[in-house]
Amino acid sequence: MELAHSLLLNEEALAQITEAKRPVFIFEWLRFLDKVLVAANKTDVKEKQKKLVEQLTGLISSSPGPPTRKLLAKNLAALYSIGDTFTVFQTLDKCNDIIRNKDDTAAYLPTKLAAVACVGAFYEKMGRMLGSAFPETVNNLLKSLKSAESQGRSEILMSLQKVLNGLGGAAASSHRDIYKNARSLLTDRSMAVRCAVAKCLLELQNEAVFMWTAELENIATLCFKALENSNYGVRVAVSKLLGTVMATALMPKQATVMRQNVKRATFDEVLELMATGFLRGGSGFLKSGGEMLKVGGSVNREVRVGVTQAYVVFVTTLGGQWLERSFATFLSHVLDLVSHPRATQTHVEAVYSRRCVSFILRATVGSLLGEKAQIAAAKEICQAIGKQMKAVEAVVNDTSAENKSGAADIAASQHVMVCALQELGSLVQSLNATASPLIQEASIGLLETVTSVLLHPSMAARLAAAWCLRCVAVALPFQLTPFLDRCAERLNNLKTSPEAVSGYSFAMAALLGGVHQCPLGIPHAKGKMVVSIAEDLLRTAAQNSRLSLQRTQAGWLLLGALMTLGPSVVRYHLPKMLLLWRNVFPRSLKELEAEKARGDSFTWQVTLEGRAGALCAMRSFVAHCPELLTEDVIRKLMTPIECAMTMMSHIPSVIKAHGAHLKASAAMVRLRLYDILALLPPKTYEGSFNALLRELVAEFTLTDNSANTTTSLLRSLCHYDDSVLLGSWLQETDHKSIEDQLQPNSASGSGALEHDPSSIYLRIPAGEAVPGPLPLGVSVIDASVALFGVVFPHVSYKHRLQMLDHFAECVKQAKGVRQQAVQLNIFTAVLSALKGLAENKSTLGPEEVRKSALTLVMGALDNPNPILRCAAGEALGRMAQVVGEATFIARMAQYSFDKLKSARDVVSRTGHSLALGCLHRYVGGIGSGQHLKTSVSILLALAQDGTSSEVQTWSLHSLALIVDSSGPMYRGYVEPTLSLVLTLLLTVPPSHTEVHQCLGRCLGAIITTVGPELQGNGATISTIRSSCLVGCAITQDHSDSLVQAAAISCLQQLHMFAPRHVNLSSLVPSLCVHLCSSHLLLRRAAVACLRQLAQREAAEVCEYAMSLAKNAGDKENSGTNVSPFAPGVSSRSDIHCRHQGVNITETGLEGLLFGMLDRETDRKLCSDIHDTLGHMLSSLAVEKLSHWLMLCKDVLAASSDMSTATPLSSGKDEESEKKDEMDDDTMFTTLGEEDKSKPFVAPRWATRVFAADCLCRIINLCENADQAHFDLAMARSAKLRNPTNDLLVLHLSDLIRMAFMAATDHSNQLRMAGLQALEDIIKKFASVPEPEFPGQVILEQYQANVGAALRPAFSQDTPSDIIAKACQVCSTWIGSGVVSDLNDLRRVHNLLVSSLDKVQAGKGSSSQLYRESATTMEKLAVLKAWAEVYVVAMNIKKEAESKPKRAIKSTDDDDDDFGTIDELPPDSLITLVQPELPTLSRLWLAALKDYALLTLPAEFASQLPADGGAFYTPETIDTARLHYRNSWAPILHAVALWLNSTGFTCSESAEAAAIPGLQKRSTPVNLNQASGATPSAKSLPEINKDRMHLILDPRSLLNTSQHVYRPYTPC
Repeated sequence: MELAHSLLLNEEALAQITEAKRPVFIFEWLRFLDKVLVAANKTDVKEKQKKLVEQLTGLISSSPGPPTRKLLAKNLAALYSIGDTFTVFQTLDKCNDIIRNKDDTAAYLPTKLAAVACVGAFYEKMGRMLGSAFPETVNNLLKSLKSAESQGRSEILMSLQKVLNGLGGAAASSHRDIYKNARSLLTDRSMAVRCAVAKCLLELQNEAVFMWTAELENIATLCFKALENSNYGVRVAVSKLLGTVMATALMPKQATVMRQNVKRATFDEVLELMATGFLRGGSGFLKSGGEMLKVGGSVNREVRVGVTQAYVVFVTTLGGQWLERSFATFLSHVLDLVSHPRATQTHVEAVYSRRCVSFILRATVGSLLGEKAQIAAAKEICQAIGKQMKAVEAVVNDTSAENKSGAADIAASQHVMVCALQELGSLVQSLNATASPLIQEASIGLLETVTSVLLHPSMAARLAAAWCLRCVAVALPFQLTPFLDRCAERLNNLKTSPEAVSGYSFAMAALLGGVHQCPLGIPHAKGKMVVSIAEDLLRTAAQNSRLSLQRTQAGWLLLGALMTLGPSVVRYHLPKMLLLWRNVFPRSLKELEAEKARGDSFTWQVTLEGRAGALCAMRSFVAHCPELLTEDVIRKLMTPIECAMTMMSHIPSVIKAHGAHLKASAAMVRLRLYDILALLPPKTYEGSFNALLRELVAEFTLTDNSANTTTSLLRSLCHYDDSVLLGSWLQETDHKSIEDQLQPNSASGSGALEHDPSSIYLRIPAGEAVPGPLPLGVSVIDASVALFGVVFPHVSYKHRLQMLDHFAECVKQAKGVRQQAVQLNIFTAVLSALKGLAENKSTLGPEEVRKSALTLVMGALDNPNPILRCAAGEALGRMAQVVGEATFIARMAQYSFDKLKSARDVVSRTGHSLALGCLHRYVGGIGSGQHLKTSVSILLALAQDGTSSEVQTWSLHSLALIVDSSGPMYRGYVEPTLSLVLTLLLTVPPSHTEVHQCLGRCLGAIITTVGPELQGNGATISTIRSSCLVGCAITQDHSDSLVQAAAISCLQQLHMFAPRHVNLSSLVPSLCVHLCSSHLLLRRAAVACLRQLAQREAAEVCEYAMSLAKNAGDKENSGTNVSPFAPGVSSRSDIHCRHQGVNITETGLEGLLFGMLDRETDRKLCSDIHDTLGHMLSSLAVEKLSHWLMLCKDVLAASSDMSTATPLSSGKDEESEKKDEMDDDTMFTTLGEEDKSKPFVAPRWATRVFAADCLCRIINLCENADQAHFDLAMARSAKLRNPTNDLLVLHLSDLIRMAFMAATDHSNQLRMAGLQALEDIIKKFASVPEPEFPGQVILEQYQANVGAALRPAFSQDTPSDIIAKACQVCSTWIGSGVVSDLNDLRRVHNLLVSSLDKVQAGKGSSSQLYRESATTMEKLAVLKAWAEVYVVAMNIKKEAESKPKRAIKSTDDDDDDFGTIDELPPDSLITLVQPELPTLSRLWLAALKDYALLTLPAEFASQLPADGGAFYTPETIDTARLHYRNSWAPILHAVALWLNSTGFTCSESAEAAAIPGLQKRSTPVNLNQASGATPSAKSLPEINKDRMHLILDPRSLLNTSQHVYRPYTPC
């Protein structure tokens, strides 16, 4: 390969190597040339230009492959732009001649394509220089476009795009020709061609005014047609075209408008055009829009999904400011879409349309608007909801006959409500505590509006309102308890309204489900309240038939939600619950028979719903309270469950007798039963296996089901790596929530709350914004498949055989579409069973069971449905895993070998090649070693089958699996495999993206196999390594994002094994460009790679990233200064920046990553960004202190005002103001209007919390680095010696300001982080002297800031955890000795005094918002803070007493007494504590008594006081223990000092006086005294003895009971 590294092609070396290796050699030379031309000396290039041009043009006719022609064209264009341009027209003519050539053979095609690529590259690079030749070139390209095949069409269109790009407005004369020729290809049968046309037209619309004026309607129609039967790539490309053209039509670029007198489209026209696509789809357009929408026929889902993406592009292109201004109009338009009858023809279609509208709102409002603008948007949404609700109420209250249209209005309004409420919930949840103005401003009336929807006639709207309330409560936890009380009260008052019972119970269930997201919880009594309401509902259900159904459902829903509060609450209600469950079901068969004879249709419906509800509550209990599941409890649970199983077999006859409308209720009972059984140990119900399995098998083989419903679990049961075959990688795109609708299984992506109301209180699955249970029909099949997997391993072999034979029979009986459905379900169940066997480490069974299973699986390897083939391969691998016998594996492998040798059809070849891969995957290298050679040779042969890209994809995928699983055993096959991979990368057309993805996977697997050997210098290793690097280079340059992601992970692997050989200077800039990609997978791969690089080489990574900014700055000054905290795409200029990769500014990669945190929602991605920033911080923060502090400060400055990102400084220096102006200019040259009035979107609260955490880390890093960071005198002298020295103490004012901004923010998480930072600063800088004022410390000048930062934390409505933290900071500040003036100290001291009053107020006095243990935490934190202050005060006093006395006036509260001296008199701090000591000592002793009781071993639990202790309640003992454990040590220390100082004597009057404040319960906290006994009832020695025991008790526990149990860590 080294021979290829020369400016001219080494023709001798080329001639000596074999034919097969020449393409690689040429490619490697072109790669080298690409790098060297830019850096080479111009004169050298000019000298050799003639020869170079000869060599390069010679290569055009040597049939180069796709990557080679791309590089060849790039190099030729670069050569002419660097060297002389004399012969450029000659070369252009040569290319044009080749394009004109009539030779249409396959052999000549690569030459033609290379010529086309060169023409494009010339114009892109040199543009107007070639202006004179362009009409001929364009005509030539367009002529050949008509006769070209699909590869040629794509290449010509990409070239035309480059011609247009290079020439800009100069190509105007050809614009219409290009448009006419290209537009018809938008509906080409090749997807790659559609993408190329979309990109070409996107380039054209930059200059061609007619596209967004006269042709606007036609463009829209064309785009809709292009979206029909499209794939994901086409949808992304076409939606980008459609969205951009619509945005340009609305707001053209200034320059174009100036040149021509353009009639702009109105906002309404543009929106109406978009809506036609959403509501009508692509085909059969009629002239007038109104007419069009009346025509019947279903909407094409692909068109709807594409148009949904186009809406997002449209808004994103216009930018955040535009959205802010036009939000009201846009919102009403988008909500109208979902109320249109065309969008909601069936329930599933309505859910799909809702998903699309929610996606539009989330992707625009969620990412383009800053927090202040989001609050304004939330107000608008509130108004929209209120307006709709008024209309609904008018219809409901209107009893006249004109109600027919009204019913339709209500049906439509429910979907509007769902979209609006979900977006409102998501907005409030993302704003978190920043959303508090929405609740507090009465004029907005958010709560009234949302709760009014709880009475909506439609269940979907009521559930959405309940969900929205849950979001509000989770964002603002102080609202949770009031909400619950309010709902309970309304439920009580409106008991007679079915809607109210349903709506308010939904709301309560939702709120209870949100409690686990609120760390401070809710008061324990709320559990009792919920139980009594639920009981009341269930008891009164039978009294009124109009309300029976709603009350029954509501009662059980509330009990199910109660279970989510966990064992500490449920424990108290369990006996009652067990009784309720037992009473719902018939006790015996006799009762069941009597029931059947008795009930009518309605009674049965209520009964079934009640039983489903009871089972659902049981399931919730088992899932959320596993600690309470003793054997006895399980036994009691099994009684109703067994009754339910018995009842199942009788239900068909009930349905027969009372009508099919009971089917849904019966299905719900089965769903609940399967769900709970899957959670219980199978041993508990093994007596019922036979009946249960009959039900399960009938369920998923669709025995009693005429619909062809398929399960949704198949993809999740197949291996994650098979996503390339299943297309499930779409789950990992930004468009997941709408792309799901286009998946082939039943009801895919149609999840909605109304399908299963119980999901309102369950935890949301990761990655989902709102719970979306699938329709009941699918859910039941899913549950039966999951339970089958749990039960199968425990079933006898005889029954296994019967079932497998039955499956084969079912498949045989079914025909056509039904057969596919049955087969899919059966395979999912078999996979579930095999997975269960593997997890239980069980075997499949004897020979006949295996044979039956094998027959079933092998039959499906030839199924035309790729999903089934995939499942069959997976099942085969799993079977080999559970059988684990070499002969069995050999038999399976041999069968596939024979099949592959003889089969010629695509289906068999793909299925059996995957079978080989799966066998190796599950049996591993050792188990399948003897088949390795045959497998590899067969798959290598199949991979070369150029006639079918599908066969290539499947065989390469299997090869990657084999390489992965064989490990070192594969080493012997690395060279041939690598050589094949390179050959295919150089020859397979780029449009076959799946093949390239699999080649990328193979490359990654090979790199892993060779592993650390890659560092070696031997000839073979060097060849392997350079081949890997060439492979990475080809895949990196591919147009598909998945292929690029594979390339990044290959380079990441290479960097791990051979870091010296990976060129970071080119890798890091390319990763930075990918960080702004519109593809989630690519952003993930780039961040994951950066995370690894930053662990080892953070400094280099940052440096190379900055080089990108510098290069960009040189090329184009305007685009570089985009702020790092800009939202995803906020303006045209930003889109341009993304496109060019100019996204790094002076804040470097770190700034870009901080900016990403604001707009990314993917958890994995955000976690990797946090890690990457963490690694960079650890390596670089100390060296580049100013830079990192500035970064944190810029982010935190957003806290000072939500709308702006200006720091809190009073006078900003001019320089930074100028910089801000520059930022604004570049950010908002939106659509040619320079609008400097608004800065970019300020960092969001979560990013600010992370910045505050970074601040604390920086302080800790500096502490470990150098003491000079905490010594002002040393720091100043170091700065004088070397001005580049950067030390933390010099930035103290910034640190304080940042901590202050964070500690006084709206967001509670940020307040916590700010207080933590403040505490760290006080601890680290408390003793740093101020050199200019001897005897003073540096922190003293900031005491006002510290006081101001702490004061808001002690306000009335502050949550307990923040008060606790603030107390900690207060005690640290008072005890730090920084303040030398008693009056100054008193400011902070008064805060602690006010908290002490709260502690004395007793248990039940304050209105309780949070769990009782939160109050415990708060009170103990106050006592601990006072204890710490007291300990410090006593130490100061002791030190003063031990020093020789100086004449000091007695200290009084009066300032003048010690105004003459600088330092605090020794007993002044004690004078602050002294007045509170009688109270404090009492409380401290009470706390220690509590702790002594709480640390008793478990066997003494029964002896604890029944009503709790001084500061804890019996219900919250477990959580309270932790708080006591954190605070007992300082309290004990303080008590010891106090007792010592009083000489164990204390005036009786003080003791008596302290008691009244503590009348918390009937027993005073007087130690060991009976209730009502006077304090003086014991003699003083006795009291002292008691106190001594109390002090010694925790200590003795500490020393003696450590072997029993360790409740705390010794202090």
